[in-house]
Amino acid sequence: MFKLALRNIFRQKIHTLMTLAAIISGVAGIILAGGWVHDIYTQLGEALIHSQSGHLQVYRQGYFAAGSRSPEKYLIDAPDTIRQQIAGETGVAQVMARLNFSGLINNGKSDLPIIGEGMQPDLESALGSSIRIVAGRQLADKDSFGILLGKGVAQALQLQPGDPVTLLVNTLDGALNSLDFEVTGIFQSFSNDYDARAIRIPLAAAQELLGTSGVNALVVSLQHTEETGAIAARLKQVLASSGMEVKTWVELNDFYEKTVEMYKGQFGVLQIIILVMVLLSVANSVNMSIFERAGEFGTMMALGNRSSHVFWLIVSENCLLGLIGGSLGVGVGILLALIISAIGVPMPPPPNADLGYTAHIEIVPSVLLLALNTGFIATVLASILPARYVSRIPVVEALRQNI
Repeated sequence: MFKLALRNIFRQKIHTLMTLAAIISGVAGIILAGGWVHDIYTQLGEALIHSQSGHLQVYRQGYFAAGSRSPEKYLIDAPDTIRQQIAGETGVAQVMARLNFSGLINNGKSDLPIIGEGMQPDLESALGSSIRIVAGRQLADKDSFGILLGKGVAQALQLQPGDPVTLLVNTLDGALNSLDFEVTGIFQSFSNDYDARAIRIPLAAAQELLGTSGVNALVVSLQHTEETGAIAARLKQVLASSGMEVKTWVELNDFYEKTVEMYKGQFGVLQIIILVMVLLSVANSVNMSIFERAGEFGTMMALGNRSSHVFWLIVSENCLLGLIGGSLGVGVGILLALIISAIGVPMPPPPNADLGYTAHIEIVPSVLLLALNTGFIATVLASILPARYVSRIPVVEALRQNI
């Protein structure tokens, strides 16, 4: 039957080409839409990792839940020992310490509340590839009292690189402390809210301000983002006896999960729309082909073929069309994805951001399989009702179509 179905496909060239065009368009459309959505996931995730959170962060047990209220209770007092344990894990690129604080920044005329990070400048520069320096330069280890300002902070206080500022914070004992800094640079991340309040200073200066030698967090950068889950699980086992907790970048950025859920819903609706379009387009082509061949099917039944044989012949033809069209659609989709990715698609800034980005089309195996199945299933479904109808036409009435 499949041999006969294959011969019929090549015999009905016009209808076959029309049906294949509909299938290929739908399959390629799903591949492009799915690849674009996955690229959004990837670029957003990498922006979060390489601007703020790193791949993993390690804290004292309980800091993530209550550390903002009582940070002095959750300091890591001996970070070097734990850092060496983490750095020894396979897949870890680097480990850096951070000390978080809040306070006021003063430009000599007015104050502004800020959230600050004491960090290791050279290591953070390597991690922060998604942070753009819009004025001045990146902070370096040699800048003992240099300070990086978020774009919003600099605009609010009208500060430029080279300007002096004063930080006023509460030490961990509750006393007030202040230090003078010189603005080294102004940075811009993907988040306007973060840039409106964030400043960064060297770790040693932050420890002097707060009167401590400890740190709040160890930020871990990995060689490959896809290994985050596996390495986090290993570190939880290794550090459990030290009273540490490990958080992944996904756990630290609930905004990411909400965005992914939103785009999954949108892609689901888009997938249904494409499925309906393919179904209707293929159904139109299949109906035209089948009803124009009613006389042929009548002749087959007059020669002794049962109506069930005609039904399964039509379904078999469309199974082959769905398989061929789906395979060609996957090939066309991959080719278009490669061409579009090579060119790049400029995208406007996402919500709460000023930085645009260049979109690409990722080739995702799960999306390829989904597109192939969608094209195949839509073609088969489109053939069932016409095949059932034609196979039940009385033989005499079907034969009249030959006249």
